[in-house]
Amino acid sequence: MAQRVLIIDDEWTIQLALKARLIAHGYAVELAEDGPAGIAAAKREPPDAILLDLRMPEMDGLEVTQHLKAAPETADIPVIMLTANVQDTVRQQALNAGACDFLTKPYDPAAVLDAIRTATSGVTRAAD
Repeated sequence: MAQRVLIIDDEWTIQLALKARLIAHGYAVELAEDGPAGIAAAKREPPDAILLDLRMPEMDGLEVTQHLKAAPETADIPVIMLTANVQDTVRQQALNAGACDFLTKPYDPAAVLDAIRTATSGVTRAAD
């Protein structure tokens, strides 16, 4: 069975580009347009990994990560932050909130695939 990746991002162009790339590499993909929808999707059917945007209306990626890590049914899902924010302090906040990796937009497709493979293998790259 294909590994499942949940993409939580408010930009549909990013969602569709990531979805197409992941499907081409054998992943099953679910999309959520904001934090609350993403949390609900993760609880309904926990994915193998989550690609999460940082800047979203209503609930940002840090808040989403904190909610996911606080709930027993979603606490172990690897969260990969994917954001245009390149500040090291934000990177540290994301990792402290429970993200296992932090990638910047515009993203390198190979780096995204590598981050998903690493996250689903149980290896954490947060210390890099």
